[in-house]
Amino acid sequence: MAATLAGTRPLASAARRPRGHGLFACVLALAAALRVLVMLGYDTAQLYWYDSFTYLDTAVHLRPQAAFHPAGYSWFLWALRPFHSVELVAGLQHAMGLGIGVMIYALLRRRSLPGWGAALATVPVLFDPSFLRLEHAVLSDLQVIFLITAALVVLMWRHAPSGAPRGRPGVPSARAAAVAGLLLALAGLTRTAAVPLLALAAGWLVLRRAPWRRVAALVLAGALPLAAYAGWYAQHHGRFALSGSDGVALWARTMTFADCSIIKPPPAEAPLCPNGTVADAASEYVWAPGASLNRLPGDRFAHNDLARSFALRAIAAQPLDYLREVARDTSLAFTWSPVPHPRRMNPSTTFPRGSWPLPEQQALVAKVRSEYDPGIHGMSSVEPYASILAAYPYPWFLHGTVFGVLLLAGGLGSAGRRRAALLPWATAAFLLLAPVAALDFDHRYVLPAIPFACVSAALAVAGAATGRATGAAAGAAAGARTRRFPGLTFRRLTSLRKNT
Repeated sequence: MAATLAGTRPLASAARRPRGHGLFACVLALAAALRVLVMLGYDTAQLYWYDSFTYLDTAVHLRPQAAFHPAGYSWFLWALRPFHSVELVAGLQHAMGLGIGVMIYALLRRRSLPGWGAALATVPVLFDPSFLRLEHAVLSDLQVIFLITAALVVLMWRHAPSGAPRGRPGVPSARAAAVAGLLLALAGLTRTAAVPLLALAAGWLVLRRAPWRRVAALVLAGALPLAAYAGWYAQHHGRFALSGSDGVALWARTMTFADCSIIKPPPAEAPLCPNGTVADAASEYVWAPGASLNRLPGDRFAHNDLARSFALRAIAAQPLDYLREVARDTSLAFTWSPVPHPRRMNPSTTFPRGSWPLPEQQALVAKVRSEYDPGIHGMSSVEPYASILAAYPYPWFLHGTVFGVLLLAGGLGSAGRRRAALLPWATAAFLLLAPVAALDFDHRYVLPAIPFACVSAALAVAGAATGRATGAAAGAAAGARTRRFPGLTFRRLTSLRKNT
């Protein structure tokens, strides 16, 4: 028996030992070359009206925005303001995209995955045109993905080896937990939908039986920056919050199913009932001029609290209708072919050619140009690089249908004894569902969930393979003991197998 066990230890040690990173080095080099091609193929960063200009304006005049966007991404833009270049912003974001791939690869190798498996898990984030176009845009999405990925790596870096006692799973140190909490807070201050991930990470630590001091370190390191920002927001807008649009967003979500004959709202909320205006997506009701909220006097966001009260009342009165709408919109993430949602919005699945002028009639465009980057202009494709990018093949189903398969695999792996895939899978599921539940589906909002679905699926598959190998080794060892000691009873044999 001792000889058999001694023979299995080198195999286990070899499985955990990295065997070189040549394959991933090639993958990373190709991904870097693709990003250089994107920088050459477009003459400037992609600027979106109205989001990009709001971020840039906030970077010049540091203050919390009253409505949708917290200031986390604008702090990043503020740090780059001395260079007066949105092209530099795009270049650094492309480097961050590569960094996300490196972090995913490093974590999976740390978790004993083979080089080819860890490299395969990085392919979507490194080669999907949707991610590269996100990196090339002045938008907060890439920063959120980067921060959450870094937080997960910090939390999951320390783990129990395969032979560790069952009751002592690997947990991060108090310092690592605090760093992860700070990273998740910064992600929440970049996009408020990420704030609940702090509670999700704390729950994961509790399930891992982490000492309470480490849970407290995570929560305090995350809660303090959020509270400080909410206090700063209150100084400017008179309300202790991270943004002033959550109620308006949730109200728009209910406009696809709300029935005031069932809801029976009080007189103050009755004007927010559907008024016959029809939009092709829930988010469109925020901006539709004829929507009931936009017919109230004053700015739409001035009615945020009232809108939230109505929305919560509608969800409580029609919970099944609400869940049906959320499920229907979420299913759009898994289609074989992309489904535009709203109908005027096409998913960014390719590299287009053409030019995209700025709305020069808007005063904010001229203001940002004079204060942040005098060279700001509409983006145009550049030949011959744009033609090469336009011919770049990346099948849509790798983004849609395969994403669903990855989520399913990660979910199955999260139910195992050690639940190695649980945290990345729960993160992916939350990032997918939260925007739909709070406002609407958007193909762009699916992208943050994809890297974590890849990590969870990789860990689930590796865990299943390790479990089968461990079971086979234990069975072989038990069989050897039976042949050596034929007088063993069935009960004793079972006990020996459990202790192997």
